[in-house]
Amino acid sequence: MNVSLTPAREPPAGSQSMRAARLIGPGRIEIVSLPLPEPGPGEVRIAVEACGVCASNLGPWSGPDWMTYPTEPGGMGHEGWGIVEALGPDVTGVTVGERAAFLGQRSYASHEIVPATHLVPLPEGTAFPAEPVACALNIFRRSGIGRGDRVAIIGVGFLGALLTRLAADAGAEVIAISRREETLALARRMGAARTVPMIDHHEIVDEVRELTNGSFCEVVIEAVGKQWPLDLAGELVAEGGRLVIAGYHQDGPRQVNMQQWNWRGIDVVNAHERRPETYLRGMREAVEAVQKGWIDLSGLLTHSYPLEDLAAALDATRDKPEGFVKAVVTCS
Repeated sequence: MNVSLTPAREPPAGSQSMRAARLIGPGRIEIVSLPLPEPGPGEVRIAVEACGVCASNLGPWSGPDWMTYPTEPGGMGHEGWGIVEALGPDVTGVTVGERAAFLGQRSYASHEIVPATHLVPLPEGTAFPAEPVACALNIFRRSGIGRGDRVAIIGVGFLGALLTRLAADAGAEVIAISRREETLALARRMGAARTVPMIDHHEIVDEVRELTNGSFCEVVIEAVGKQWPLDLAGELVAEGGRLVIAGYHQDGPRQVNMQQWNWRGIDVVNAHERRPETYLRGMREAVEAVQKGWIDLSGLLTHSYPLEDLAAALDATRDKPEGFVKAVVTCS
């Protein structure tokens, strides 16, 4: 994969410029220079410090048939935080110079314009991607996990690790299922009672059956976004249990064993949120949880790349080098 650096265009006299990454083809990034935008009514301009890299970026990065290129500058970046740099007309309750996480969509850039209502202030000395932590909190809320539940979590990346911690702290017995031994070890550190290598479908089903005395799990969270983990999840849910789809399925249609789902009488929850107010609530809860030590992100934000190396960050997110959990891209 290659990073293409394009010559910076000269900004108009008296103005400043910004830098942004965009996809120009499958596995190809370029950095462009653009005039620095001015916030409109109700908007603020953020000097982006950094942005987390989401696994949902890997679909566009691979070049599926539905993609068109080039993408918009900064596009795909939606886990940003930074410093409020300028206020548009009619903005109140926001101070230039304050640090905030924000709900944006073009954060692979040095600057982004967002509605002032989409900011979540970060306390002094705190800087982290609140949006993906909010995803974990929102999924956990939708999962309905309670004390004594047996919970299988399929896929232990950043999201699966946080869900393991949240479920264990709620008093659930967590069975974590993942491909890599180092992520199984991570799951154990996050509170998993049992870990199962994600190698053979039937062996996994047999082991979970044995661990649960033949009853399987009250809640199963699928956090991979592929067909096989979804198939596996359906087999691990107890009768009357709940299958929670947390993985982001973006590579085409899925088939499900509806006869099995019907027979077991399970509830199926699509735990993805789209309403900004739900995301923002989760982000505020994420900031509180991190500030008060309820959620510890140490060991989860493992790799950092400058904006010019976004391609390497995306490759690492796909290939999972040793020790990798989640990458952030520094944008300032």
